[in-house]
Amino acid sequence: MRKIILASASPQRRKLMAVLGLPFTIRAPSTLKEITRSNAGCAALVKANAFLKAKDIASRVTSGLVVGVDTVVCSARGRLIFKPKDLKAAKADLKELMARPRKGAWPQRGFTPHWVHSGVAIVDAATGKTAVGHEKTRVFMDRLSGKAIDRYHRLVSPLDKAGGFDIEGKGALFIPRIEGCYFNVVGLPLARLRKMLEKFGVHVL
Repeated sequence: MRKIILASASPQRRKLMAVLGLPFTIRAPSTLKEITRSNAGCAALVKANAFLKAKDIASRVTSGLVVGVDTVVCSARGRLIFKPKDLKAAKADLKELMARPRKGAWPQRGFTPHWVHSGVAIVDAATGKTAVGHEKTRVFMDRLSGKAIDRYHRLVSPLDKAGGFDIEGKGALFIPRIEGCYFNVVGLPLARLRKMLEKFGVHVL
């Protein structure tokens, strides 16, 4: 069995990796200067950051398949939303994600769509072979009052989550619909990862 290393300290990604049923270890990347802008778009940005994380760990081990993941949210206004720096920023970000779209922009009245993008990179530390993929999911949110957002943030810390919200917990109460991979919104697109691992001879199913 090939050794698999998850280059992430995210508890959500750790839980999702366990779903694969493969043994794995965790090594958090060192402090990296991640890319925060890309003229090529969100897909290019998250793929580049995922590769940076995987490459960082692969450079410090002699063997194993290193999996790096990066997630960012793109609001309906086109702004990239990362992990918020504090609760004030988290509240502002969530309000933007819940804001009404321009009239006629979307047919779903009452819902605001935005995109969650994740890049996934695998680096074989022994051979240098790499694979990089991308997943995106459209997320629709109900609009909450400022007080309701404050109550949500008292129950769920937004500071370790791209976009400042979760979908697997209390966030499910204001996310009535998604289009695409659910696990991508949680933090790790499992179906995409399974297909990528097959390129390295690892067959989950």
